[in-house]
Amino acid sequence: MNNEPFLSIVPNGSPVAAHERARLLENPGFGRVFTDHMVTIRWTPEKGWHAGQVAARAPFQIDPANAVLHYAQEIFEGMKAYRTQDGTITLFRPQENARRFAQSAERMAMPPLPEDLFLQAVEALVRIDSDWIPEGDGSLYLRPFMFASETFLGVRPASEYIFCVIACPVGPYFKGGKKPIKVWVSDAYTRAAPGGTGTAKCGGNYAASLIAQAEATRQGCDQVVFLDATERRWIEELGGMNIFFVMDDGSMITPPLGTILPGITRASIITLAAAEGISVIETPYSFDQWRTDATSGRLRETFACGTAAVIAGIGEVRYSNGSFVIGSGEDGPLTVRLREQLVGIQRGIVPDKFEWLHPIT
Repeated sequence: MNNEPFLSIVPNGSPVAAHERARLLENPGFGRVFTDHMVTIRWTPEKGWHAGQVAARAPFQIDPANAVLHYAQEIFEGMKAYRTQDGTITLFRPQENARRFAQSAERMAMPPLPEDLFLQAVEALVRIDSDWIPEGDGSLYLRPFMFASETFLGVRPASEYIFCVIACPVGPYFKGGKKPIKVWVSDAYTRAAPGGTGTAKCGGNYAASLIAQAEATRQGCDQVVFLDATERRWIEELGGMNIFFVMDDGSMITPPLGTILPGITRASIITLAAAEGISVIETPYSFDQWRTDATSGRLRETFACGTAAVIAGIGEVRYSNGSFVIGSGEDGPLTVRLREQLVGIQRGIVPDKFEWLHPIT
């Protein structure tokens, strides 16, 4: 790069009016209301990453033979910007998102975006659309993504890509807010297998999970729980979240990495627990053991975690032959405490002794 700014600013002549923005922020929901701008950067073998700009949010115009439409070379991230009590705007561990984005790109045979460029793009969008960050419990959800943009039908890695960042103000991820969720354990579908793309955050993983999520919805559940693809025995993760089990001796169990997504919220919870002297065991945990431990009382709490929902307690588990309740069916004390600590750090209420916050200046 030369000394010129890598991201040029293209004036937006028609942003959403302030009064309309205020109306939309009253109840933004999740993923339906979007901010005024987006960031785009292009890649070709000849130029590398180039043509970076911040401009008005607008549709892409792509050819019907665009490679992503046929071979699904696409990755994304999910992260949030928060407005703290003193008015500072912060990101939560964005360097980890940048690192995971590059790892996903490598797995999908795509050019890794330099981590500093990833951060520059995200920061630029947050700055220009800072008025869209909700007050109170809301946040600005950021969606960096990259897709193959070459017009070509041969089966090989594409030679052209577009990186983009969009944003939307959000409220609670689940309609019920902080109440415990119900989950459905799928015995018909799996999410990932050894050697597959389970550790990459790519759209194909989520597309493969949708039929199982639809099944969970028909069963009156909020989320689906996947078992391993080999033995259909070991708990892996939810459709879009990692999972933890709190035992009666105070320890926690969580499935090991390998075929599941290395969640940033997951890693943060492990760090918070360790700081409290709580033992976190990353080990396989079977569905049969989950049911047995819940029935005997050895298992006290179960919760899911991810960027969108942060921490969501699991109150009931349903499966093809029955169901069982976790504890009292309500959020357990450790679930509540870890959620309060993590959200408190994200919002600047609890001291950030781990230096996870990334202020936007």
